[in-house]
Amino acid sequence: MVDDGLNMRERVLMVLQGKIPQHLPFVTRLETWYTAHNRSGTLTEKFHGMSLDEVHQAVGVGRLKFSVPYKYRLAGVEVHATFNGEELIHVTDPVVENFPGLWDLVPTDRAGTTLTELITPVGRLHLTHMLLKEGVFNGTDPYLKEHLVKNEADLQVVEYILERAEFVPAFEKIKAEEAQIGGNGLVVPLLQRIPFQQVLLEYLGELNLFYALHDDPLLVNRLLNLLDRQLLTAIDRLADLDVPYVEFPDNMHGLMTNPKLFRQYCTPSYQKYTNILHKQGKKVGSHTDGDLRSLLGLLSESGLDVCESVSPAPLTSFTFQEANLVWRGKPILWGGFPTPLLEEKTSEAEFQAYLNNLLAAINQPFILGLVDLFLRHNSIERVEVIASQLEALDLRGRLNDTSERSI
Repeated sequence: MVDDGLNMRERVLMVLQGKIPQHLPFVTRLETWYTAHNRSGTLTEKFHGMSLDEVHQAVGVGRLKFSVPYKYRLAGVEVHATFNGEELIHVTDPVVENFPGLWDLVPTDRAGTTLTELITPVGRLHLTHMLLKEGVFNGTDPYLKEHLVKNEADLQVVEYILERAEFVPAFEKIKAEEAQIGGNGLVVPLLQRIPFQQVLLEYLGELNLFYALHDDPLLVNRLLNLLDRQLLTAIDRLADLDVPYVEFPDNMHGLMTNPKLFRQYCTPSYQKYTNILHKQGKKVGSHTDGDLRSLLGLLSESGLDVCESVSPAPLTSFTFQEANLVWRGKPILWGGFPTPLLEEKTSEAEFQAYLNNLLAAINQPFILGLVDLFLRHNSIERVEVIASQLEALDLRGRLNDTSERSI
């Protein structure tokens, strides 16, 4: 599969250093597609019995694996969760991978409602997750229906929990996953979202946050400062994690986090956190899968090295070429190929035209990925076509030839 002497991981690392390899790295996630077909027994004969890593190798695309490098022990907290009315878990001082979402406690293979109660000496908090039958069928995750903070009393409980939460490293897990994937992809350690995105997506929710910014900005700032201190502590602890790249799972969208909010709350956070992580020798990215048209210029000033899962038109209102022109490799664009073009309703001619135009636009370090999710109805055969054409393209040779002709 690789004829330039570099595997997919090495190509990605080369791009992260601002260099252009001979062959473009194509590293993405096929988990949702694989889970959906595996559950329903509809994997084609070619992939029958294969692991996810083996499918990636067979298709010719590197694997992007997100992994959380630390957990929190919620000291002094009792967690009681039910699923469809039946007890799921009841534990004190739990060690959880994701707080406040608690996604690691929520079933993903059964349709239903998960109700979670966090009990502390200063009050109780409640979360509601839901997963429909269609979500199980399609291999997608549950969605958060009820957020954690609804009033100041809830915030006091959050403060109690976070002030006592104990950092638990999971660095060995990262190393084991790197050994498993080897050169055929990259394990990306995920931090928490930056504070503003946590408040927006996890603690209050979009509508409640916008009301709170108007009605009770002191409450919002109080929570933001608490989350900032927690994240700074976690980042400091990452100094002992030897990895080339880490990422904030921010799910940035210019409609929700508009330019005014981004300037006020996100730019200072990104610049502060990336400065620390850069001193640790790590490149830093953010999962930016929303419509970024209004944020393109601001992201170029954020300090981020990478914007990952960049989802251009037809998923959003901006084109790959527009983002590429504004950023000029700072940040590096990872993504670029919208999965609607891998659907049956998109003709082969339209699919090939988009791929040709995308490849023709590449003139700086870039990592190709399918955005945002590769779903059960997307064509794995077209992914193989992309991988095959990338291996046939000598990117450095083409860029050198273009440069010589322009002289």
